[in-house]
Amino acid sequence: MRTLMIEAVPLFERATGHKAELEFVLTSVLTKKIEDGAAFDVALLPRQELDELVKAGKIASGSTADVTRSTVGLCVRTGAAKPDISTVEAFKRALIAARSISYSDGPSGAYIAGLLERLGLADAVKPKTKLTGRPVAELVAAGDAEVGLQQIVAILPVKGAELVGPLPSALQNVIIYAAGLSIPAQQSAAAQALMRFLATPEVIRLIRVKGMEPG
Repeated sequence: MRTLMIEAVPLFERATGHKAELEFVLTSVLTKKIEDGAAFDVALLPRQELDELVKAGKIASGSTADVTRSTVGLCVRTGAAKPDISTVEAFKRALIAARSISYSDGPSGAYIAGLLERLGLADAVKPKTKLTGRPVAELVAAGDAEVGLQQIVAILPVKGAELVGPLPSALQNVIIYAAGLSIPAQQSAAAQALMRFLATPEVIRLIRVKGMEPG
């Protein structure tokens, strides 16, 4: 969301004449700040957390809208052969054939670990798996892992790595980011204008450039 908003907000300001102040913090921190009464106009969070804040009366009911959808992809080093991952079985074959595999030791990696268990591949790939706290594509670009698995939005900015494609839809972990207004901001023309702007063709183009899909 940071890479999207630092480009989208200046476009919004030029288009509308409104000014917006951005604050970037972890989802858990932002949720706690809003629960504790922090002043804000528009919040942008994963859909589940945003919906919980609506239930708690911290986000205006009826004001929310999905902004982006982020999915998991597989990457290889630039110039390397791209394996077929178009189906579940092809994806499984690609992981079995890979000499080494990397995924994150964070939340997105927890999903991958669970997926490998579900596919019955955990034991087979464990000896060649490399966990990392860095962007996974950096290991792939450096040649330290043959293939990498992570959210596509984290793969695309890394030079030296190339996206093969998204995981098959049956295996996807889709993260939806949504925006919502604070209760006072329901009456704010600027806040409402920003919500509308996040659905314009300009922002949709940016969303896709960043490796996501519009909400």
